[in-house]
Amino acid sequence: MQATCPATGCEPSPLQSSASHEETQMTGRLEGRVAIVTGAARGLGQMFSCELARAGAVVVAADRNNCAETVAEIKKNGDRGTSYQADVTDHKSLKDMADKVTRDYGRIDILVNNAALYANLTSAPFDNLTEEEWDDCMAVNVKGVWNACRAVVPTMRECDGGSIINMASLAATYGLPFCLHYTASKAAVIGITRGLARELGRHWIRVNAIAPSAVATEGTRDFFGDKFEHATEIIRSNQSLRRTLEPADVAGQVVYLASDASRFVTGQTLMVDGGTTLL
Repeated sequence: MQATCPATGCEPSPLQSSASHEETQMTGRLEGRVAIVTGAARGLGQMFSCELARAGAVVVAADRNNCAETVAEIKKNGDRGTSYQADVTDHKSLKDMADKVTRDYGRIDILVNNAALYANLTSAPFDNLTEEEWDDCMAVNVKGVWNACRAVVPTMRECDGGSIINMASLAATYGLPFCLHYTASKAAVIGITRGLARELGRHWIRVNAIAPSAVATEGTRDFFGDKFEHATEIIRSNQSLRRTLEPADVAGQVVYLASDASRFVTGQTLMVDGGTTLL
């Protein structure tokens, strides 16, 4: 019989048990896990929440906007989920959420740092960007990741492990012109991922990033505006797999990194770009 964590009642992380590794790897399920997804009110965050719940996790959909639609989608499939209104730029807001989740469920196993500014960002030469927009982008896309990690990691430590999944972007490795604030912020996310992977590995906490190209979401359409079709055609022409990246393509990788199928993977940036980047 496995011992439980005296602080939270958590069982030891499956990362330390080869028997549970084999079982979870075969099923790919997340039964008994608790996941927090930021930026979960719509788009990719909503898709990630639904897919993690479908894989068996209890999902806390977090956003500064109302997540009622996301929770309804989760429950429509007979899965388990709840919502919490939180602002990733406000550490106290996230700490209060993490404390409540820990009280309610006794554990936090998975954190998906999805909240980001993207759709409404200005596309302009770097020297035409305003300091205000630069600072706003960094506050959400970079500081928000740091805030969420330091809010949930104490519970993950007490439960002897977890998986943190940070959403980066192809922009960070390929270089997105006329959007330096977004490009720089996502490069920082990759740096955070690598640094935390080394720092938290001793606690059996894995930290990885996913870097997709332009995903067919409402946010991407908003960002490109009337240039959407032209932009996506250019993106497809640079891919080995010449079709548009769909939200489900990315969601599958989130479930993979959340599960024990990736139990020995940490500090990595998983490129989901149809072969645009071949390293």
